[in-house]
Amino acid sequence: QMQFVESGGDLVQPGGSLRLSCVASQNNFRLFPMGWFRQTPGGQRILVASISANSKDTKYEASVKGRFTIARDNDKNTLYLQMNSLRPEDSAVYYCNTYPRRSDISTQGTQVTVSS
Repeated sequence: QMQFVESGGDLVQPGGSLRLSCVASQNNFRLFPMGWFRQTPGGQRILVASISANSKDTKYEASVKGRFTIARDNDKNTLYLQMNSLRPEDSAVYYCNTYPRRSDISTQGTQVTVSS
């Protein structure tokens, strides 16, 4: 069973940057398109960014386009999300998963808080 562990969340001021990481437990990570999702209290989990298995295709939710960059290193079984020009509305718990998201994979997420 594939597992993912997210890290890199923190408290940051508006306009700041963070890089999130997601490490997969299995080498077949390289076969799967991946996504970063975020969820606020009482809200739905939404897709923020996705990347194809070979990194050739990336897509972004409209509000993060131009500020966030998704990337992966298949040799390290790791997915990244570089977040720049952070805004208070980016505050959420961020999760990684395959894309489409597999409901049988549960991860703890990493908290991002953007506040002055």
